[in-house]
Amino acid sequence: MSSPEPISPQIERIRWLARILDDWIVVPGTRYRIGLDALIGLVPGYGDVLGLLLAGVVVIEAARVGAPPRLLFRMALNVAVEVLIGAVPGVGDLFDFVWKANARNLVLLRRHLGDTPLAPRKLRFRTLVVAGALLAGLIALAESVAYLAWLAIGWLVDLTIK
Repeated sequence: MSSPEPISPQIERIRWLARILDDWIVVPGTRYRIGLDALIGLVPGYGDVLGLLLAGVVVIEAARVGAPPRLLFRMALNVAVEVLIGAVPGVGDLFDFVWKANARNLVLLRRHLGDTPLAPRKLRFRTLVVAGALLAGLIALAESVAYLAWLAIGWLVDLTIK
């Protein structure tokens, strides 16, 4: 019986980041786990932006190991869903605890790669452009969400003062 193929350093780095972001801490009294992404998502507006930037690292790392543009798009869509729904006060925070876009993206990437060991790959220009465009779009989305949250907070403060 042969030993299993070691996990590549690239996949290990993505796995580690996804675990920190989505499954880092066990909720006391349960077997359920939450991560840093859900905790920083509790900060109105800007927590979602920071979570998005960290999730963007997972997408960029996936591009570096050779994920095709179509897979990168699916991964970015998982992140976008988390940011859009996560921005809704209350409901979005609960959604952040459940959706776990980074863990989903790791599953997508591992399913795509299968058991093939990773050889060093040259990052294709097209993949780099797609990954950069997706990340820029996600950042624009997050900034829009943060701006809307800022406006909503200002509106609520104005209502309570009057």
